[in-house]
Amino acid sequence: MKRRASSKNAMKVWLDGKIINYKDAKVPILTHSLQYGSGIFEGLRAYRTEKGTAIFRLDDHMKRFMQSAKIYSMGVNYTEKELRKAVVEVVRANKLESCYIRPFIFYNTTNIGVGAFGGATSVFIAALPFGAYYGAGKEKGIRCKISSWRRINSSILPVEAKASGNYINSIIANNEAKSSGFDETILLSIEGHVAEGAAENMFLVRSSSLITPDASADILMGVTRDSIIKIAQSIGLIVQERETHKEELYSADEVFFCGTAAEITPVVNIDGISIGNGRPGPITKLLSDKYTEVVMGKNKEFEDWLTYV
Repeated sequence: MKRRASSKNAMKVWLDGKIINYKDAKVPILTHSLQYGSGIFEGLRAYRTEKGTAIFRLDDHMKRFMQSAKIYSMGVNYTEKELRKAVVEVVRANKLESCYIRPFIFYNTTNIGVGAFGGATSVFIAALPFGAYYGAGKEKGIRCKISSWRRINSSILPVEAKASGNYINSIIANNEAKSSGFDETILLSIEGHVAEGAAENMFLVRSSSLITPDASADILMGVTRDSIIKIAQSIGLIVQERETHKEELYSADEVFFCGTAAEITPVVNIDGISIGNGRPGPITKLLSDKYTEVVMGKNKEFEDWLTYV
């Protein structure tokens, strides 16, 4: 069995083309992206399979990584191919079988002022052991609160870019939910339609059909969301991508989050209202099982989504 890094200090990371110790990866406190939230990031998972460690949808994540940088006019000194290779190198260097991977592009300038166009950038990639994002909630389900804060839209910030600053919106909504005793938040769009969780896309089940908010709700078009849609269609489920009203959540048979970190997590209560019978439903469980089969390399139809380390 492979050994894994026992602590973050023992962890190996990739910084600007070199594998180094995590404790040696240092940047100045005045780094622009720390001051102003001007970083770009991705989140990927790797899973232990019978053929060894496999990174899930590496190509798609790194494509979005580069697209996010382009949207924000951030120059990147590496090609997409070089960064895909770097992700694999980091997982190998840490001898990890299952892990979460965080690539990050940031301005390494230390100027005071929001101007960053043309500024020098660095790329950092880390890989670390990572379990269920919601702990026991992944199986039992979580309780959510619809936030009084609205989801940012493309007239405010580019929602299709996975930028650090965008997630201040999620943080304040999540804080509101947690302070009210809930596990997570649900954000509505400016128009009042269901958008997404703090860092997850959403699905609801009605009469055995899947419904998920579409791009008009200014959601991040998640890689895991796309995976669930394709897996669901492969087993004959009807999938609707459309505007979704919040009362549809209350009356849904099932609701679940999906995302790289969250994987598939049932939502069993929203604003104090039990969803369905208040327990994870059969469609959610079916899709969770199918998703696990795919990421574990047990589904030949989607094996091209795996990059073996």
